[in-house]
Amino acid sequence: MTRIAVRHLGPPRLTAGLDGAARLDWDAHRRVHPEPRPLTAARLVALAEEGRLHGRGGAAFPFARKARAVLDAARRRGRPVVVVNGTEGEPGSAKDKVLLCRAPHLVLDGATLAATALGATEIVLGVTDETAAESMERALAERGLDGRARVVRLPERFITGESGALIRGINGRRPVPPGRKVRASTKGVGGMPTLLSNAETYAQLAVLAGLGPRRYGSVGTPGEPGTVLLTVTGSARFPAVVETPAGAPLGHLLDLCGTRAGEGVLVGGYHGAWIPGDAAVGTRLSREGLAAVGGTLGAGIVMPLGRGTCPLGECARVVRYLAAESAGQCGPCRLGLPDLAGALAALAEGRDAAAACETVRRSARMAERRGACAHPDGTARFVLSALEVFAADAARHVDGGGCGRPVLGVLPADTDARLRLEVDWSRCDGHGLCADVLRGLVRMDEYGYPVIPGEPVPARLEDDARRAVARCPGLALRLVPRAQRGS
Repeated sequence: MTRIAVRHLGPPRLTAGLDGAARLDWDAHRRVHPEPRPLTAARLVALAEEGRLHGRGGAAFPFARKARAVLDAARRRGRPVVVVNGTEGEPGSAKDKVLLCRAPHLVLDGATLAATALGATEIVLGVTDETAAESMERALAERGLDGRARVVRLPERFITGESGALIRGINGRRPVPPGRKVRASTKGVGGMPTLLSNAETYAQLAVLAGLGPRRYGSVGTPGEPGTVLLTVTGSARFPAVVETPAGAPLGHLLDLCGTRAGEGVLVGGYHGAWIPGDAAVGTRLSREGLAAVGGTLGAGIVMPLGRGTCPLGECARVVRYLAAESAGQCGPCRLGLPDLAGALAALAEGRDAAAACETVRRSARMAERRGACAHPDGTARFVLSALEVFAADAARHVDGGGCGRPVLGVLPADTDARLRLEVDWSRCDGHGLCADVLRGLVRMDEYGYPVIPGEPVPARLEDDARRAVARCPGLALRLVPRAQRGS
């Protein structure tokens, strides 16, 4: 994991001790965080309710309700499992990786509290980052949890952290969302009731248990006590993972990271929503505060967008990435998201922009509430909020064919793609088979010739790309390494 600064507004809790240490080992951790007292099942639920603890992975589900559901299922099905979701597949997020890599024992404090209270058979830590996996393996050895807890390394994909995908991955299956929703609290790892929350949630549980509800709630808001951990990237001059009291103004966070709101700020990550720059400064960093301006805390990601880059071009890159990162197993992901990505790219490039803008709106709305998981809904939220916040920019693209600004790649949208498509135009006769095979990646222009994206082919589409190359009647299409330029 690339090292990112850790900062805080107000006294640190989750980040305590990290100013002077690359990683808190067992002894250093105990000097900063005294060992919390074990909890009974009833006290675990009561503590989470009194502390108003909600999940910090995106859905913000009440932790007490989740623990109670696991307890109820365990009475019928047997002893449960505790799972720490440390996958964090979003390119702009680092908060959970910081905890796993630098404060691993705080995460384990919360996980072991929950496991002891629920009588769990084991703790499973699902991670994708190699450094995080090594840190957690060391932490298990440092505190003698070998045999009672294990680390499972999963592929680095955007959708790996979806609860159903994570459970499937831990169970040895392909880590993609299941077609039919099954609650982990009922049937999770090994078919047993499973308490699944992300790394920050367990760290927050440990802090709550150590401080007690009253001291825990001495910062934050009455409805959302405590702190939140946020990753600030985008155009920030000083990217950082920041711990801040819930309810603090977003403007203070931006100032700390050396940036301004600009035309818009993305909050919640790529399944979150854009907030207009003029409204962002005074927006409170809480679920209630963000909802008031149409936003969501989501995965705890804040991405201001500077004025030097094209907003629609940035968003088009992200949506192409999201389309490539889908499981590709339901209609909205297999067909809808590629269509949405193609239309948004056309709008950003000023190609028949008025029609493209309408296609973007229609495709986004058609993707909502139809997927096997929340990926299409989150992508649609991202796109529709962008069209609203950057309406003036969209109008410039429609009226003038663009806004005149380059696309600087401020929003991270990297993939593990290795190859890109290249066309020998002296051979291409416009048969269109490549567009049929690679729908959403390749489209036909108004003259009947393929429009080949400049971006590399997503890894999951490489086999289809090879098939398109093999089927090209004119032998005009080929795959080349992504770093190689056309001759």
